[in-house]
Amino acid sequence: MLEAIPRLSPYLEGIRWRWAAGLVSAMLAGLVALSIPQVIQQLVNSVLRPGGSTADVWGAVWLMAGLGIAEGLLIFGRRFFILPPAAGVENRARIALFTRLQRLPVSFHDSWPSGQLLSRSVGDLSLLRRWIAFGTVMFVVSIVTIVVGIVLLLNSSWILGLIYLAGAVPIMWRSFYFRNDFRSASRLSQDQAGDLATTVEESVHGIRVLKAFGRGGEALEGFRGQADTLRGTEVRKATVLSQFIALIVALPETVIGISLATGVYLVATGELSVGALAGFFATTAVLAGPVESVGQLMGMSLSAKTAIDRHFEVMDTAVDIADPATGTGPDSGSASGSDVGSRGSSLAFEGVGFRYPDATAESTPILRDVTLHLQSGETMALVGLTGSGKSTLVQMVPRLYDATSGRVLVDGVDVRDHSLLELRRTVSIAFEDATLFSDSIRNNVLLGAPPEIAGPDAADPQAAEELLTLALDTAQAQFAYSMPEGVDTQIGEEGLSLSGGQRQRLALARAIAAQPEILVLDDPLSALDVRTEEVVTQRLRSVLAGTTTLIVAHRPSTVALADRVAVLHEGAIQDVGTHAELLGRSAGYRFIISSFEEDKSIESVMDSGVITGMTPVVPTPEPSGGDGEPGHGKGYDTGAGASTGTEGDRP
Repeated sequence: MLEAIPRLSPYLEGIRWRWAAGLVSAMLAGLVALSIPQVIQQLVNSVLRPGGSTADVWGAVWLMAGLGIAEGLLIFGRRFFILPPAAGVENRARIALFTRLQRLPVSFHDSWPSGQLLSRSVGDLSLLRRWIAFGTVMFVVSIVTIVVGIVLLLNSSWILGLIYLAGAVPIMWRSFYFRNDFRSASRLSQDQAGDLATTVEESVHGIRVLKAFGRGGEALEGFRGQADTLRGTEVRKATVLSQFIALIVALPETVIGISLATGVYLVATGELSVGALAGFFATTAVLAGPVESVGQLMGMSLSAKTAIDRHFEVMDTAVDIADPATGTGPDSGSASGSDVGSRGSSLAFEGVGFRYPDATAESTPILRDVTLHLQSGETMALVGLTGSGKSTLVQMVPRLYDATSGRVLVDGVDVRDHSLLELRRTVSIAFEDATLFSDSIRNNVLLGAPPEIAGPDAADPQAAEELLTLALDTAQAQFAYSMPEGVDTQIGEEGLSLSGGQRQRLALARAIAAQPEILVLDDPLSALDVRTEEVVTQRLRSVLAGTTTLIVAHRPSTVALADRVAVLHEGAIQDVGTHAELLGRSAGYRFIISSFEEDKSIESVMDSGVITGMTPVVPTPEPSGGDGEPGHGKGYDTGAGASTGTEGDRP
């Protein structure tokens, strides 16, 4: 445990003196409690002797009352000094964890269950707060109280003191095994609690699927199995703790019984005074609480050690997508956002390869030697079969992933040499899987807008309203104005109260409102009907004039937006040209376009297994939100949704 405490040092700034004051208050309270038996011993030996005065009795009574009041005030002082800063430590640790989660790359979030992160940010840090506020102080105070108490016992009678001390030997021997057993059970329990939280979260998010397929019972059985496993672990953990507590309670009580018999004999032989015997047993009564609490405090400390380890598992994860060590890339003027729309930035992929971090060296890379150049202001469509790596490629532009080989260049500068803030102001991306936040429509759309326009210190609120109107109009998301509270309507968690088409249009509006110099569209219109998509496409053509745009396309209307088209096949660029050029020379492109014109999705083409001029590829998993995920790209809006946006969206 001691090696874990220094790791908390960044969170302990400013509270050390208060923690020390609380510790002193608690120790003084323990010492005051131990002084009361000494008064009792003096009372029995002197005040209650034959011929003792009533004034001496009352003096002893008032002395013990004063000591009791002092003990109460000191305990209050302990809580006053420690509880507020302990809550501050929890708050700082929680903010630090959330900050770290924001900085960690997408690949980290792909591999970590959300429930595990949730349990670390809530349950583990709450346990840490309780340990700092209570466990650390009381553990130190209990040890000091026991040590001082044993000295007083030996002072009263060295024979009885040694008998009492002998009971500590089995406890010390058992504590070694208890520590190992309880620590492993505690770690397993906290990990299983994180897995259970993941199951709850997934079930809540997927409640529509579970209800639609009538699988609530199966989900319940799976949850019950996990809950029963966690219950068994908690019972085993409690059993280990209860066995240790039983030992440290039973042994002292047994020793006290032996001490009583021995003490009576010593009094009878005149080797011990009655007052010393009374003081001895009064002291053991004071020690009973600290001795019994040692087991609980050890358990709390071991659980806190596990919580600290779990916290720093996340905090110690390397942030491999970060700002460059020196420099911030291009001049700030290229990413200011103030002149976006008047010109775009050039975009290039040079020999780009990508392999997932957990992939083996023998596995086939998702991308290999991708070379592609987009001129400033150009619109390029990216087409390819499912699993060809389209989503992975476009997510390298804002550095959601980094290329494992080659370079991605913005204005001729490697994206790894840009500051992340400026790069992500330059580049805006809209995903097929539209994710919205539990906030108003206004705040969701203006999430990435330039801070000088929509930030908290923006000088011209009217500019933000104009930008919001432009973005919603371009994305054909005027349905927002007909919501109960208009654009200030709270849309709920992940926007699931909206249809799939409505979510996609708001996500597209968000990307437009960011006023990027480079706009990346990862098939963001897949849930729209053809007529609505046509209107959106026409508006995009006007609004995106001068903006460099890379579009993952699955429909002819989306391809129609592009100046040129790139065909991605098996992780490499197979051909690049205009729509007409590719129709004339690329059999694979003709096949893809023909499948578009037949109003088929690429997924259904893959299922057919018949490809002319292009060998089918086995779909390779892409990051969350990529093209080709089951259930994506097959929804549509009815014609009613094109005009008002309030009807006909298919979730």
